[in-house]
Amino acid sequence: MASFDVIFIGGGPAGYVGAIRCAQLGFSVAVVEKEGLGGTCVLWGCIPAKALLEAASIANRVKHAAEFGVTAGDLKLDYNVAMKRSRGVSSQNSKGVEFLFKKNKITWIKGTAKIAGKNGVSVKTADGKDEKHDAKKALIIATGSRVKGLPQVGLELNKTTIVSSDEALILEKTPKSIIIVGAGAVGCEFADVFNAFGSEVTLLDVAPTILPLEDGDCSKEVERSFKKRGIAVMTGAKISNVKAAKDSVSMSVEAGGEKKELKADIVLVAAGRAPVVEDVGLKEAGVQLTDRGFIKINDKLETSVKGIYAIGDVAGPPMLAHKGEHEGVVLAELLAGKSTHGMNYDNIPNATYCHPEVASVGLTEQQCKDKKLDYKVGRFNFSANGRARTSGETEGFVKIIRDARYGEILGAHIVGAHASEMIHELTVARENEYTVEEVDLAIHAHPTMSEAVAEAALDSLGRVLHI
Repeated sequence: MASFDVIFIGGGPAGYVGAIRCAQLGFSVAVVEKEGLGGTCVLWGCIPAKALLEAASIANRVKHAAEFGVTAGDLKLDYNVAMKRSRGVSSQNSKGVEFLFKKNKITWIKGTAKIAGKNGVSVKTADGKDEKHDAKKALIIATGSRVKGLPQVGLELNKTTIVSSDEALILEKTPKSIIIVGAGAVGCEFADVFNAFGSEVTLLDVAPTILPLEDGDCSKEVERSFKKRGIAVMTGAKISNVKAAKDSVSMSVEAGGEKKELKADIVLVAAGRAPVVEDVGLKEAGVQLTDRGFIKINDKLETSVKGIYAIGDVAGPPMLAHKGEHEGVVLAELLAGKSTHGMNYDNIPNATYCHPEVASVGLTEQQCKDKKLDYKVGRFNFSANGRARTSGETEGFVKIIRDARYGEILGAHIVGAHASEMIHELTVARENEYTVEEVDLAIHAHPTMSEAVAEAALDSLGRVLHI
């Protein structure tokens, strides 16, 4: 038995970042993780998916290279090569976390952990041994989330013809046809990738729009772009009569008052994730769950049991790596007795890395309407932006929603190239309560895509310059 100040169950973004910050603050730290360090984000999510999306971006750019005076030879697409590169990037990132653990003297216990008594864990190690360890100050659950199927409509994952994002990341070749069920961030990203590599893609969602968590204007812009590229999009879709054969899947889909029979080589289920709360000993320890099955926490990130905390996906939405990372840092500083701003869950940016990208922070326009807020909208299209024209990336826009009276930025939404990089200016502005007038005070370099942010701020004030 070993004793530590803090033990993390789970080595994903929340767990490993929290562990590093705890170590920096002088705590002795252990992390129990059975797989490679980095969790779903590094191994089966953010990192490998973005590597594939980068490959898709290159493929699409090359297809239009002649417009820039660059004529390439015959374009050959090999998903297997792109996939292997993405796995290599994931492995590199995971090894990077291992290095950081060694640098910060964090103990990695390879195995699975279960809560055992007051602030203790029992561990089944990777080599089959049983161990018990004690956390003197805090036990932190950061077990993350897992993929899930849709058995209620007949889409139980079989990992061959009905797959999750996990299996999609290690396919050796693209299917001739694929149906993607779920048009949130994951579904739209994989639709982008498979379309770029030559698959016939059909994207379905039960919601009335794709990217249903985003502003309606953003969703419409991405749908328009997808359809232009040949991706079939069906929203408000109801699935029935699913039949999985050895090498194909068929189903009936009702959408827009029409019923269609669809068939594809593979169905990718991208309809959300479930928190990993099984086999952790939560019930036995008295740790309460929410109605949606997440671990219930208070504003100090503590569970219903004193000394046991939860962070990351398992502690509830938004299920985003950067949200979990920040919770890890905040919790470490709380445990060290430091003053902290805590978690501002109203100012966490969203990003979807399909093409065009989508990034947002704050309220959508519909949410402003629902709250009966008095607001103004400013919008600037990239088609009027000089840098976007030079790069041929003129799809999309920047949209800023401001409070009509005081100029507070209620929400910001970007669709277009590099949106995920551009959103942070507006995230910082909201966090520091800057108004649109103060955004305008910052001189934006010319020519840049970010000038569209300044122009959208001006448009919300009724004095846009370049339209």
